[in-house]
Amino acid sequence: MSAQSVGPQKSSLTIDVLIPAIEKDLATLPLVIDSLRRHVQHRIATIYIISPQSTKLRRLCANKKCTFVDEKTVLPITKKHIRYGTTRWDRSGWLYQQLLKMNGDKISKSSFFLVIDADTILIRPHTFRKDGKTIFYYRNWSQPEYFRTYRKLMGAKAPSPKSFVTHYMLFEKTRLAQLKQVIEAKHGKPWYNAIIQSIDRTKQFGFSEYETYANYLYSNEPSRMILRKSLNKALHSRASSLSQKQLDVFAQSHRSLSFHQRKVYQLAAKTKI
Repeated sequence: MSAQSVGPQKSSLTIDVLIPAIEKDLATLPLVIDSLRRHVQHRIATIYIISPQSTKLRRLCANKKCTFVDEKTVLPITKKHIRYGTTRWDRSGWLYQQLLKMNGDKISKSSFFLVIDADTILIRPHTFRKDGKTIFYYRNWSQPEYFRTYRKLMGAKAPSPKSFVTHYMLFEKTRLAQLKQVIEAKHGKPWYNAIIQSIDRTKQFGFSEYETYANYLYSNEPSRMILRKSLNKALHSRASSLSQKQLDVFAQSHRSLSFHQRKVYQLAAKTKI
């Protein structure tokens, strides 16, 4: 996949990009990075890869001109402080990655930063800011637990009629900081502890950083948001096996491709609303 820019002229807005990753993401991560540089219609200052210490990921960062961030430097807690699982499954790392994203305002040097999952490739040009408003991509189904946790955290029902769990989102640092301050004021404890303690830890899909941030904005300033269909497609083939011709065919009807782990995706699909 070419790393060169195509499509519309890039806007004057400069953003950073944050991608939490682990070594198993190496199959898709180089393609994710290339797709960002090709399809994001804003200037990208720095792409940060947030990861446990890894020689392989550090080497990738050097090759792709990205900045490696040791995940242990991002939060006052680490994955070992999270107990989220049963004898049959463990979602502690999944939740930890979401908390890392929510502290991205401590990493990014730009006023806006894009978070994208390490298994999701953009296949069409994407704009995230227009006329002073942020563009949010949405889908029509989500997990009910996301909204139960939101109500516990925020003391109100999530207001949006859509779901914002579409594998990438542009965050505004000042708004994200405000959200965390609101959570801390309501619960009298650090925001990350409030989130961990608000989750029903008997359920596998207990929290969404994307739903929480976007619904917080929607509850306060919906007029500053532009909603567009995500048109994401989940695939279980190898990302590297797709030819440019296949990507072009997918791009006729989709904006992005996600290469999910089959087991987790099937469970999500069975429980969707």
